[in-house]
Amino acid sequence: MRLPTDVLRDEHRVILVALTTLERAAERLAAGGPLPGGWWEEMLDWLRAFADRNHHAKEEKSLFPAMVKAGVPGDEGPIAVMLEEHVQGRLLIQAMASGGDARRSSTAREYVHLLRDHIAKEDEFVFPLADSVLDDQAIAAVAREFEAVEIEQGRDASIDCQEVVMKRLGEALG
Repeated sequence: MRLPTDVLRDEHRVILVALTTLERAAERLAAGGPLPGGWWEEMLDWLRAFADRNHHAKEEKSLFPAMVKAGVPGDEGPIAVMLEEHVQGRLLIQAMASGGDARRSSTAREYVHLLRDHIAKEDEFVFPLADSVLDDQAIAAVAREFEAVEIEQGRDASIDCQEVVMKRLGEALG
């Protein structure tokens, strides 16, 4: 059985591609270059759907509560930091949805920096911690909850589908 943290790491891989693509778009905006029509909105929709409603939801509704149940503090320490960074990311996505190109560019760069650091913390510390504190029964329960999210969200939760979307968005930038 694949561990739930393996699923999250696979999703991180796709999110990191999205961050590189977003960073390229931010650089283009900062240089005064245009983006393809609808590109910015599609990228933000992708971040909301895959990075937040799929990936972060799995962490917030399944993995982190299971870790708390296993004895990891939830109101302080790594889980509290991860949850606060999820909130910060959502606020930055909201900010990227409005304003001119300069504001979008600087906010996108801030978002990219936040999420890259966030992913590194999860991959290097939080997920190994989860793997060490969750017993087989808890791992199986979290895996079932992840499957339920993926069934509910369908295509929005599919890594293969989201890789195709990221490839297309990247190619659209040229």
